[in-house]
Amino acid sequence: MSDPVEPTVVLVHGAFADASGFAGVIGELTASGYKVVAPPNPLRGLASDAAVVSAVAGAIDGPVVLVGHSYGGAVITQASVGLDNVVGLVYLAAFGPGEGESCASVGAPFPASLLASTVQPTSYDASGAVGGPDLYIDPERFRETFCADVPVDVAQVMCATQRPLAAAAFTEDVTGAGWKSLPSWYQIARHDNAIAPEAQRFMAERMGATTDEIDGSHTAFIAQPVRVAEFIKQALSKV
Repeated sequence: MSDPVEPTVVLVHGAFADASGFAGVIGELTASGYKVVAPPNPLRGLASDAAVVSAVAGAIDGPVVLVGHSYGGAVITQASVGLDNVVGLVYLAAFGPGEGESCASVGAPFPASLLASTVQPTSYDASGAVGGPDLYIDPERFRETFCADVPVDVAQVMCATQRPLAAAAFTEDVTGAGWKSLPSWYQIARHDNAIAPEAQRFMAERMGATTDEIDGSHTAFIAQPVRVAEFIKQALSKV
């Protein structure tokens, strides 16, 4: 009898960033023998972004655990629907909307984050999106808003290379929620200035997720990759 196949980890980044932020986590996971894929998230629209991630995950031979950070959580929420090989979802300070909700609406009942006042729309329409502007974080407030626990020089590079989110993606409703039928894990960032920790706790509790809290910023997975990778490995050991 052959040994069971270990799940492949698919890491999905969120807005204002790219997959390179997962470097530390990837190193930890691959050192433990896990296969990892970190595809680009287009950040153009929730349905289209989810379709991209769904195609990547669906093409993998064997079980998959989807891991989403921030807006990437909404993407994996929808991308996982109907994929038979997805066996678990992991949310890292991430949005987990329910069907008919958007990132904007699921966070609306909770205290506004710093991001609400530091995000800036472009004067032009977002290329490749359905309409409306792109969103960037004000460079003067980027580190405080997004990655307060990384070194200043790292934050400067992250700011200069930030990838914009089409504003339309933030208000687009999900049409299905994989967490309703899949085992889920949620790591809450206690000092998050982009998604209110209260909103994170609500989403984690609603999905019945195995929950952890980390003393870190919105990008705690960059500052504390060992701790975050251990949380992901907990999920991998249970699916």
